[in-house]
Amino acid sequence: MKTAVEELSPTRVKLTVEVPFDELRPSLDAAYKKVAQQVRVPGFRPGKVPARIIEQRFGRAVVLEETLNDAVPKLYGQAVDEVDVFPVSQPDIEVTKIDDGEQIEFTAEVDIRPNFDVPDYKGVEITVDSAEVTDADVDAQLDALRQRFATLTGVERPATSGDFVVMDLRAEIDGKNIEEQQASEVSYEVGAGSVLQGLDAALEGMSAGEEKTFRTELVGGENAGEEADVIINVKSVKEKVLPELEDEFAQLASEFDTLEELKASIREQSRRNKLIDQVVQARDKALDALLEQIDIPIPDSALKAEVDARKHNLEHQIAESGLSRDAFFRLYQTTEDERFAEFETSSRKAIKVGFVLDKIVKAEELGVSEQELTNFVVRRAMEMGVQPNQLAQHLADNDQLTLAMVEIVRDKAKAVLGDSAKVVDSDGNEVDLKAIYTEINGEPVEEDAEADSAEAAEATAEAEDKPQA
Repeated sequence: MKTAVEELSPTRVKLTVEVPFDELRPSLDAAYKKVAQQVRVPGFRPGKVPARIIEQRFGRAVVLEETLNDAVPKLYGQAVDEVDVFPVSQPDIEVTKIDDGEQIEFTAEVDIRPNFDVPDYKGVEITVDSAEVTDADVDAQLDALRQRFATLTGVERPATSGDFVVMDLRAEIDGKNIEEQQASEVSYEVGAGSVLQGLDAALEGMSAGEEKTFRTELVGGENAGEEADVIINVKSVKEKVLPELEDEFAQLASEFDTLEELKASIREQSRRNKLIDQVVQARDKALDALLEQIDIPIPDSALKAEVDARKHNLEHQIAESGLSRDAFFRLYQTTEDERFAEFETSSRKAIKVGFVLDKIVKAEELGVSEQELTNFVVRRAMEMGVQPNQLAQHLADNDQLTLAMVEIVRDKAKAVLGDSAKVVDSDGNEVDLKAIYTEINGEPVEEDAEADSAEAAEATAEAEDKPQA
């Protein structure tokens, strides 16, 4: 087989592949067997029709077509490996010549990862946040804990922001009650920011036993987007009472006997979280610094596929929310146009990141061990609330194990970038990432890039998996 490459653009090539007919022999034999199974010829059992009879009855063209359907995709894969290009789209393949018994020729146009060089990433200077834990940090964690253990106490006064009300709601359009727009005994925090515009303003100043009507746009159901009168009937008003900061609270909210022990635990956990954040920041900032030095053209097909995937996920989210489109975007304080523009920007960066990390994976000869793949599956299964073996089977059945391994080695490549950088915190102190790995994992880090990157990936998995705002 001989392959020639023509560059159509920095992100698209045309392969011209010439294949001697002898190399088609396995596919030709398979084609005869397949056709023999499909045809019925008197005097022959299914699958036992000789090749010459098939050609006499149905023509050589039928067999050649089946042969090419089987052989060309495989030959295309071999050609790609031979010329060392990295396709990022499905190829447009055309068989241009069939010289029966001699050779065939086909072309394949495909979008590829463009050629580029990765600059030296050793010693890049990165600044991350300080890991120092302040009293304010501890107080913020304590306040969040107090909020979790707050109690609601009924009050005989009008509702204000932060109070909880129990209410009945119903909606009317032109005086007609909308059955699906009714709810009873709804508990709601005034000022929480309901997608039902006007609700918070209407509740401010209402007392138990009062009723009020306000006009707004419905956000769900068959009448989503229509103007309606919403009638509120407040049943009760309660204020949130936070527990006092004392030893009794520590015993209620934790396994500790005293408030000082609880504070010490919070301080230590906050420090641990800040150390993990330093590692994540070092990796992300080192990658961003590298991206700024490289101008990579993005294949149109790859960009379209990435944007379309994000739009598809968005449509699914909107459908699952039960909200109208306007209400959904209002809930997230954005617009459809803004979200689509963000998709364009983030998709370009995601593709560029993938290209760069794949280069580093190859340069550093990073791989995935069986244990790393197992750890990945277990961690993802815990996040999804499923059994690890169930997720592993799903990945295998849907040919997604390769994607999982790509994600793992790319994370390891980001770890290599972070480890290669010169990292200081915002106070000017040098940050030793390997010392952080040792502290978090509880064991020394081996002295090689593969081990370091694996330790980094494990150390930062928890932080990377946190939900983003």
